[in-house]
Amino acid sequence: MNETLIKINNISVVYSDVIQVLKGVSLSVEKGHIVSLLGSNGAGKTTTLKSISGLLKPENGKVTDGAILFKDQPIHNHSPETITRLGIIQVLEGRQPFKYLSIEENLKVGTATRWGKPYRQDLDMVYHYFPALLTRRKALAGYCSGGELQMLVMGRALMAHPQLLLLDEPSLGLAPLVVREIFQIIKKINQEQASTIILVEQNARMALQIAHYA
Repeated sequence: MNETLIKINNISVVYSDVIQVLKGVSLSVEKGHIVSLLGSNGAGKTTTLKSISGLLKPENGKVTDGAILFKDQPIHNHSPETITRLGIIQVLEGRQPFKYLSIEENLKVGTATRWGKPYRQDLDMVYHYFPALLTRRKALAGYCSGGELQMLVMGRALMAHPQLLLLDEPSLGLAPLVVREIFQIIKKINQEQASTIILVEQNARMALQIAHYA
């Protein structure tokens, strides 16, 4: 039986103490698995990710009922910074790089939570999965294509050595061939790095091809 890495127990989420967005949501994710959250816009998928990563707080949201356990320890009242240091990394929808930094400088930002540990080997790992970034590593991120930006933000997350990787709509706005490539890379990362991944995605066909369950 696989180890449960994260467990969401019957949570409710409220914004601004008034607007209820989630009620009674439960989810259990085993270590090393890919789990996909599917559904239409407004179904609460992104809110579920943000409840795990702590990113509800900057948006005046909070978990009002239930609990979120990471390795059997409650994290739903932790700050985003504390949760990041635990190894939970969210790649936000929208692909937000530091536009005036190069691709490689953006990747190095991903090591910020690792207290100055060497990163050369990690860059090599990222370039292994995303060789397109290697050839353009000196280019400013602001000049990247949509596909390159998606690779960049995923690569930056990998630099932090995530134990749990949260991906929000990685296929959004990308051409079908690029989407296929991105999902193949996600599967490869899961297999080679034993990464646990929660994937929010509207492209159900692609998500179901790589997810252990959805």
